[in-house]
Amino acid sequence: MSERKKYHRGRRKKKKGGIVSTVILIVAVIVFVVSAFQLGKIYYGYSKGKTEYHDLEETAISTKDDRFRVDFDALREINPDVVAWIRFDEPSIINYPVVQGKDNEEYLDKTFKGYENTVGTIFVNVDNHPDFNDKNTIVYGHRMNNKTMFNRLEEYKDQEFYKKYPFFYIYTPDGAEIKYQIYSVGVVKDTSESYTYQFADDATFESFIAATKGASLYDTEVSPGTDAQIVTLSTCTKDNNDERLVVLGMKVTVN
Repeated sequence: MSERKKYHRGRRKKKKGGIVSTVILIVAVIVFVVSAFQLGKIYYGYSKGKTEYHDLEETAISTKDDRFRVDFDALREINPDVVAWIRFDEPSIINYPVVQGKDNEEYLDKTFKGYENTVGTIFVNVDNHPDFNDKNTIVYGHRMNNKTMFNRLEEYKDQEFYKKYPFFYIYTPDGAEIKYQIYSVGVVKDTSESYTYQFADDATFESFIAATKGASLYDTEVSPGTDAQIVTLSTCTKDNNDERLVVLGMKVTVN
């Protein structure tokens, strides 16, 4: 092969290699820009959702006379689907309004004010009564990565954290403050018995109590009786799509 042919072939190889490198670089830049945009969109949604729920606290919550009070009239003006407010011993853990939608999909990606946002809204299972008088009322919320919504339920995997904050409270529009004592913290399948909300008789309910205590990560030394009313708080886990973290509390007082 002549030196001239070798030279031209070498130039063609370099030219092709340069084109391929340029294409790869362009693709990489596009992927980076799209990823950065999506990431920015996610964090913007987080920030917007956090601001909205902070504003709702400012609008509806007061602690006059050292008592936690909820202005449900103000909340209803914003969203008539509101059925309760939930908070924990330490309000920064969880402190949010609770709604009940037309189904269990409506509030997965819709905020209390009706905006499309992945933070969603904490909501009661559509098949439960909204007054929290069922034997087991199921309440759903997202585990957001910015520590909002039901994210901090994850901390109840630690028994010492549970010992520090064993209670949560549900406030209802009739003025009731319902105190719940947590008796079980478990990681379960999304088909778990924990999601049973109707019971044929006391024996069926006893079976539910036994199953939910048996699924607990540790012994809380709290055992509901057959006359108990339960609230099951449910959120997803970071490990498996078909697993859920459930925190179950039994009603202990109503003020």
